[in-house]
Amino acid sequence: MCGIVGYVGKRQAKEIILEGLTRLEYRGYDSAGLSIFNQRHQIFDIYKDIGRVNQLREISKSSAFSNIGIGHTRWATHGKVSKINAHPHQSHSKRFVIVHNGVIENYQELKAQYLTNTIFESETDTEVIAQLIETFVKNLNVENAILTTLKLLKGSYALLILDTTSPEVLYAAKHKSPLILGQSNEGITIASDLMALVGYADTYVPIEDKTFIVSYETTTRFYDLDHHLIHPTFKKIELDESSVEKGAYAHFMLKEIHEQPSVVRRLVSNYLNDTYTFDQNLIEKMRQSDRIYVLAAGTSMHAGFIGKRLFESLAGIPTEVHIASEFAYQMPLLTKNPFFVLVSQSGETADLRACLVKLKKRNYEILTITNVITSTLAREANYALELFAGPEIAVASTKAYVAQVGLLAILANELGARPINLYQELTKVALAIENFLSEEKTLDITRRMFTKKECFYIGRGVDYYIGLEAALKLKEISYIHTEGFAAGELKHGTIALIEEDTPVVAIISDISISSNTRSNLKEVEARGAKTLIISMKEASQKDDDIVLDDVYPLLSPMVMVVPTQLFSYYAALVRSYDIDKPRNLAKSVTVE
Repeated sequence: MCGIVGYVGKRQAKEIILEGLTRLEYRGYDSAGLSIFNQRHQIFDIYKDIGRVNQLREISKSSAFSNIGIGHTRWATHGKVSKINAHPHQSHSKRFVIVHNGVIENYQELKAQYLTNTIFESETDTEVIAQLIETFVKNLNVENAILTTLKLLKGSYALLILDTTSPEVLYAAKHKSPLILGQSNEGITIASDLMALVGYADTYVPIEDKTFIVSYETTTRFYDLDHHLIHPTFKKIELDESSVEKGAYAHFMLKEIHEQPSVVRRLVSNYLNDTYTFDQNLIEKMRQSDRIYVLAAGTSMHAGFIGKRLFESLAGIPTEVHIASEFAYQMPLLTKNPFFVLVSQSGETADLRACLVKLKKRNYEILTITNVITSTLAREANYALELFAGPEIAVASTKAYVAQVGLLAILANELGARPINLYQELTKVALAIENFLSEEKTLDITRRMFTKKECFYIGRGVDYYIGLEAALKLKEISYIHTEGFAAGELKHGTIALIEEDTPVVAIISDISISSNTRSNLKEVEARGAKTLIISMKEASQKDDDIVLDDVYPLLSPMVMVVPTQLFSYYAALVRSYDIDKPRNLAKSVTVE
């Protein structure tokens, strides 16, 4: 699900693939592999293993020159992390070699219908694709065999395919999962991110959904799934060194929004693997406490509100959330055995440091959750946990928030002796975010919806907390005056602010209180508001504007927040504001 790179041309394919995969390492992965043509034996050699791209470079160093190949970095979805499950995969006769990003939802049904006599080597959905192509090629030519397979697939895919009988051709196909094709006089490079093309292609084209591609050394044919030729428009690659860091994205914020599935997977990879063990002193201190106090500011505080629900629901420990700048100078009456969790993206937040200094004087136990493990707050606390979100450059935090909620969930689950399978549930979260991001319909909604100088988000339960973060994000970079409210509070005063076409966005993830929030939305509609509903599938209704895949209820904020992040981004974009550096704001707030 992470990085994918393929090449056919005049140059050494292996080096281009390895360099491309290295550039895509930020996505997070657990195994890597590549396949290049062996001219002597007329086969495609496969090199793959769990671990990093450098290891792949080492195990393939003795390979001979090849002008064609494909590579992949895998995040495990179907099947455990293992060499066998790593990509590339082969068909039974080893004729076809394939790498795949995405998830095939009906792979079990396809196995039962078409492949009952086929012996599978891996546990992946990807191998089903290779086996289907081999099955259909018995009666069809290669292109039609691939197209027939593609039409059967339900789900998402970015595919690169090699055929041992035609070692001069690189096939590709795309639906939902990203794929970009670049070309130069020296060859064709296809990858899941523009970063992998820089230096190897002069022009590029983002591949549209349901497109099939046949690439040779210097030419490419694009087809729809009915085998009709299509003619996409190529763009010139114009990226300097600093722009390459953004990949194909115009702004760091947009890039970081799209990195969130990878961030979730890195959390899982780092904290839910077979070797990681939480500091047992930390776990015991937290379990023995009579109350957890979460201290934070801004976006981190909104993540803390979700953490409160997680600690209380999964671990059974009463939890309070406090604004750091208030707590530092107006400390409330504390319980006899408190434990403090400081949440900060940068780990340098001055208000939190003021809290930490006072708490240390009282010899309280403190945990810092931060994206910078070498930061002041991490160093000075008793314990520290890293978010592994990677550098977040845009001032408005997006991926760090999702990482904070995810890590708080992992910690709460550990305190509660793991009542849920978080490996499975967080994997669903990553896929749900990925599926939504592939739709990209939020620009049109933004243009229609966010036209006024004010806006309101409403919700109940955790949806109210999401609304707080959504409101902060919109006001941070679009400068639209936005507030988040508990939906039931509208009639207690806020409804007086509703005017004709005032935007009101309802967030609905919980079916048990869906009707309550919808009723509140009707109240503002009756007074002229322009309304929009973001819901989870289970709680959705026919006319909801955005419907997201269901995930574990307490993890829903990690998914539900993503559309609101994009609303903020596009609202600022259409107003031509400086998205990554909004006025008056800094990434790390180092003054009180």
